[in-house]
Amino acid sequence: MTETKKRMLELVELLNRARRVYEQENTEIMSNYEYDKLYDELLGLEQELGTTLASSPTVNVGYEVLSELPKERHERPMLSLDKTKDVNQFKAFIGNQKAVISWKLDGLTIVLTYRDGTLAKAVTRGNGEVGEVITSNARAFKNLPIHIPYKGELVLRGEAIIGYKDFQRINDQIESVDAKYKNPRNLCSGSVRQLNSEITSRRNVHFLAFTLVSAEEVDFHNSRYEQLKWLENQGFEVVENHLVTADKLEEEVSWFAEKISENDFPSDGLVLVYDDIAYGQSLGRTAKFPRDSYAFKWMDEIKETKLLKIQWSPSRTGLINPIAVFEPVELEGTTVSRASVHNISILENLELGVGDEIQVYKANMIIPQIAENLTRSGVKDIPAVCPVCGGETKIAMENDTKTLYCINPLCQAKQIKAFDLFVSRDALNIEGLSEATLEKFIARGFIKDFSDIFHLDRYKEEIKSMEGFGKKSYERLIKGANHARDTTLPRLVYSLGIANVGLSNAKMICRELDNNPERLMNVTVEELNRISGVGSVIARKFVDYFAQEKNRQLFKKLLGEVHIPREETQGKEEQIFENMNFVITGNVEHFANRGEVKELIEAKGGKVTGSVTSKTNYLINNDVQSASSKNKKAKELNIPIISEEEFLELL
Repeated sequence: MTETKKRMLELVELLNRARRVYEQENTEIMSNYEYDKLYDELLGLEQELGTTLASSPTVNVGYEVLSELPKERHERPMLSLDKTKDVNQFKAFIGNQKAVISWKLDGLTIVLTYRDGTLAKAVTRGNGEVGEVITSNARAFKNLPIHIPYKGELVLRGEAIIGYKDFQRINDQIESVDAKYKNPRNLCSGSVRQLNSEITSRRNVHFLAFTLVSAEEVDFHNSRYEQLKWLENQGFEVVENHLVTADKLEEEVSWFAEKISENDFPSDGLVLVYDDIAYGQSLGRTAKFPRDSYAFKWMDEIKETKLLKIQWSPSRTGLINPIAVFEPVELEGTTVSRASVHNISILENLELGVGDEIQVYKANMIIPQIAENLTRSGVKDIPAVCPVCGGETKIAMENDTKTLYCINPLCQAKQIKAFDLFVSRDALNIEGLSEATLEKFIARGFIKDFSDIFHLDRYKEEIKSMEGFGKKSYERLIKGANHARDTTLPRLVYSLGIANVGLSNAKMICRELDNNPERLMNVTVEELNRISGVGSVIARKFVDYFAQEKNRQLFKKLLGEVHIPREETQGKEEQIFENMNFVITGNVEHFANRGEVKELIEAKGGKVTGSVTSKTNYLINNDVQSASSKNKKAKELNIPIISEEEFLELL
């Protein structure tokens, strides 16, 4: 076997593996730039040898159909587009024709069929020949019309997409970093191909039409441009498009290039399709590409820079990701100084070492990536200890990918839920600190314990330069932290995250112990057991927490950071609701919300629960005669249902 043939086989195997893990396992083993480079190399070898393997990615398109969704063969094959990165080649394609230019969307291609004005069927592109029927999921797309004015049979194609903002929102809700989606396309594919359409609906999937396949007895004047306008009039959101000739093409490409940074949706280039439908169809197709359309992929703006360090970023699952930090460069109109390397496999593939001269670019003109390492000094100093907690690390292999983990179960990066509780509304109520932001700050070493949250000003410049942050975001964050310094002792106790101690329990305990921090730290199980509503489990957990010196020191440190109003320590309010249980339901009028009513009851010694039981003394509901489940239960148990007015009389 010749070296050329060997290399071709290597490339087919490598590219197929890269595509498989990218599309089906939501991970990456190489950058987009490297994939495109190897793909072009393979294409060149196939042309040189005059041979194309059946398994080659140059003749196979789309993902393999693996799910349990029904399968269906397409009436017409769903071909991919031939592509170029050269504007002159793009221009040459038009010749003396008119063409429609539009975004090349990076989502999941869908074929829709309407009959009698109603959506009848939706099928994914699949492998180009066979797709998956996702009709019920398509009905959950946010902007897709289920009914349209046209009553004949209509077949069209478009792209299901999820915008960057929704992508970030959904990823922020996923606790496991391993389970987070790598990009909007992965998320969209997983969302559209759900067996449960309710999940699709929650994911905010949008549909942009880009091709009308057929519509009975409609005259489009032989124009693709007119077809898209007609689809828009039927209620479809259509991909942004312009009619263009060769002499105006470069100007149009520049216009789209400037606008891409404003888009919320992912796009990896542009598409040209001849406006003259008959002319385009007369050209036929190759085995893989239609001849009436052509794709342009952005010629990545590549800059050379110097790698300053590899920053290791731990997550809540223990996964430690490498981040390349380099001398700042201007890319696509913004200053870039960091790029995720994703895992050790990519790090080793690039042979990245501090001081190396590297080339960087923005994938899809948005996401910073390393294109190439020019000096390849080699990977050194993979950390033996976690940069956050100092605990031992280990290297693991998952999906043919080498990754680094912290194995310390007490690592702060793994305690993200504790920090999230500390800043939550019922605790210190610090605005601007989402779980995702906390995770970033902890990974960078800005936060090691709760008290560090009040001193984020130490990292002013670093925070302002972080992606998604700026001067205003930083100022809001610092203002929120300073505002949280004025709090109450129960809120502070609750924020510590002592097992089984909710805000209500914290209020009862603080009230009984005269809001005295020293008494809180030294209270006994017996003393707590004497407090109504505090059982033996809560008492033991509370005492055990303060038995640990590190917890006592943290509590003292926090007391030095916050200001507890004097009225907190001026004795107990009259306990007129002692040993009484309330349930609150419905809207309130005399208070801002039900939470205020709850706080008042608890301040007077009472307890508020979520459901009506035989131990409930009063159900507060302004709609006394309602047929709600709580009202029914209260009537069954002969528990008084009182309005707000009657509650105020009790006071």
